[in-house]
Amino acid sequence: MAQNSKHDWDDDRSYAEILQANLALIQQFRLIDDTFFAVCFENRPDLMEFVLRIILDKDDLHVTEMKTQYSIRNISGHSVQLDSFATDSSGKKYNIEVQRADAGANPKRARYHSSLLDSHLSLQKGKAYQDLPENYVIFLTENDIFGDGLMIYHIERVLVEKGRSFHDGSHIIYVNAAQDSDSALGKLMKDFMCSDPNAMNYTEIAAVTKYFKEDEQGVKHMCQIMETAINDSYRAGIAKGREQGREEGREQGREQGREQERLLAEARRKAEFRALALLKEGLSVEKVAELTQLTVENVQELADIIL
Repeated sequence: MAQNSKHDWDDDRSYAEILQANLALIQQFRLIDDTFFAVCFENRPDLMEFVLRIILDKDDLHVTEMKTQYSIRNISGHSVQLDSFATDSSGKKYNIEVQRADAGANPKRARYHSSLLDSHLSLQKGKAYQDLPENYVIFLTENDIFGDGLMIYHIERVLVEKGRSFHDGSHIIYVNAAQDSDSALGKLMKDFMCSDPNAMNYTEIAAVTKYFKEDEQGVKHMCQIMETAINDSYRAGIAKGREQGREEGREQGREQGREQERLLAEARRKAEFRALALLKEGLSVEKVAELTQLTVENVQELADIIL
């Protein structure tokens, strides 16, 4: 699948062992994970359109342009990298963020994203204020960060004394993936939380997930993404460490690499536990190897232990 490549940090393991760990980790990825979300939705306005239609309950919404990992620079303050940024046929703008950690979906972050969207889309000279496009900041959260048990939360500015909408064209939405619901939105969020494409509700979501988990070219691309991310993490650690001293920075970068390796090892253990369970259910060594992305040799070793 993925071709051999060299890590920027020291590693005593063989490339085959590293690749096997990568493959095991890929099987654990879900769309609620920002890295996997970015890969699956890259250059897929049709997929973004499908998701937005369900979230906003608008069957006539048409996405004309979208990007993942979209950076908005702020020369006077904190810049951001959006998980996704899309435009529809009416000019409305959409930022969807996937968030596993509650802290990443802080209400003030939503406010900041909304303000940066407006500044990024600043009115051209001679344009009226009403020409500023509507924008939507949408957080898909693994947990119910508000704790009210709702599937979806809409946040709008209101005229407090009258209790009616201010109609400024700014919208913030939180979708709660922890809420169990058989609605269209509930099924969509179940798919975002699911690592197995064969257990998903929507074929549109399942197909892209299956490609990056099971197709040779898709898996190869994912391995390359992970390789790049690990090396980038190492380089970032080195660059930051240079401010504190060259050797200290080098060690910091290596430590980040080791942490990623720890995560990969954990994923390998999960794959082996799953393999053991499948073997106990009576599946063949070859079938278990196919389902877990472990090698036949690895699975045979496990089979020899329990059989």
